[in-house]
Amino acid sequence: MMNAMPDIPRIYTAIAEWAACLIFILMLRPRYDKKRTVVIACGWLALQMLFLEITANIILWLWLPCMIVAFGLMIGMLYCCCKITEWEAGYYGIFAFVIAEGMASLEWQIFNFFFAGGEAGWWIKALFLIIIYGGFVFILWNLIHRHIPQDGCLDINRKDWMSALLIGVVVFGFSNLSFVTLDTPFSGEYSQEIANIRTLVDIAGIAMLYAHMVLCCQNKVRMELEAVQMVLENQYQQYKLSRESIDLINYKYHDLKHQIQFLRNETDAEKRNEYLNQMEEEIRQYELQNKTGNHVLDTVLTSKSLYCDKHGISLTTVADGTLLNFMETMDICSVFGNALDNAIESVLKLKDKEKRLIHVSV
Repeated sequence: MMNAMPDIPRIYTAIAEWAACLIFILMLRPRYDKKRTVVIACGWLALQMLFLEITANIILWLWLPCMIVAFGLMIGMLYCCCKITEWEAGYYGIFAFVIAEGMASLEWQIFNFFFAGGEAGWWIKALFLIIIYGGFVFILWNLIHRHIPQDGCLDINRKDWMSALLIGVVVFGFSNLSFVTLDTPFSGEYSQEIANIRTLVDIAGIAMLYAHMVLCCQNKVRMELEAVQMVLENQYQQYKLSRESIDLINYKYHDLKHQIQFLRNETDAEKRNEYLNQMEEEIRQYELQNKTGNHVLDTVLTSKSLYCDKHGISLTTVADGTLLNFMETMDICSVFGNALDNAIESVLKLKDKEKRLIHVSV
């Protein structure tokens, strides 16, 4: 069984894993300066080569744990070199691992096609390695970097991460199935069959993970557009509310002129004082109503109060706004704005204006 497998040199696999990580390191925001990043990357290459060379002749049942460790080393390299989260490092690590498998398999298969048995000078081997690995890195970098933001933030959630991991596990399992057993309908019996299966499955896996990443990027862009649209909608609603408030202030301005004229013509000092006290009390109630201890809530209540006053709705509030200081501004606007809009819409259906009452309690 072991002779049926293409004998890819372990050092080739280590270089492939390092080069696959390099694809993402070149396009993501670095965690450190360039000099330190180069040193870390070179040190990680030496570590990967050392690990794979040490585990070259392990027994079969330890092969899978060693592959998991190699996968972990790739995640560690990405996390150390790029300013990304652990989840993002894991996501890119899955993609890089499948790329490395496909890269190493394709290069070794092409090399053995031209040089049966792998017999060639070191410079020919190095030339093949540079051309195939370099071409692989160049093509995938050009395909991927146009989709990934520079900060590397894709807003990967648990579902996205698990689906990518599932793709990676399935691809790795099928591409290496013949290495474990030949007694399955999907296993190959000859070297060429095994190489073909491994290379084609890995390339298909790269295509699937690429499509998965593009979908994640599109979802991120869609959410950003929705957020921008929400901000624009809120700005438009604020504009409409400002126009209504200006109209109400103009109305109050004209009303105030008539009230002042009335007071000037009023000869009875007692009635004049009574009317002034009434106006002062109305102003005091309005000030108290919109001083809750939270300026965001005060703003929402003030705007809604102006609207209610214009449409004959009595709005009263008993609120301790300091209890809302833990909430974000947008959340306060959303919760109280929507609640008051629903209440206003409901009471406006009442024909009797005396029954148009809204009470806010916090």
